[in-house]
Amino acid sequence: MARSETHPVVTLRSTAGTGQSYVTRKSRRNTPDRLVLRKFDAIAGRHVLFREER
Repeated sequence: MARSETHPVVTLRSTAGTGQSYVTRKSRRNTPDRLVLRKFDAIAGRHVLFREER
């Protein structure tokens, strides 16, 4: 996949403090703020919020 300025690769880090992360792309045009998603944290064993890191 080619690099794109409008869809950069972002790292989502767990708010549970386990250090787990996900890597995804986001649209700067549609979501200019930091991305927050509720995803599964395998270390914590439950769904937690993952916030975008820069």
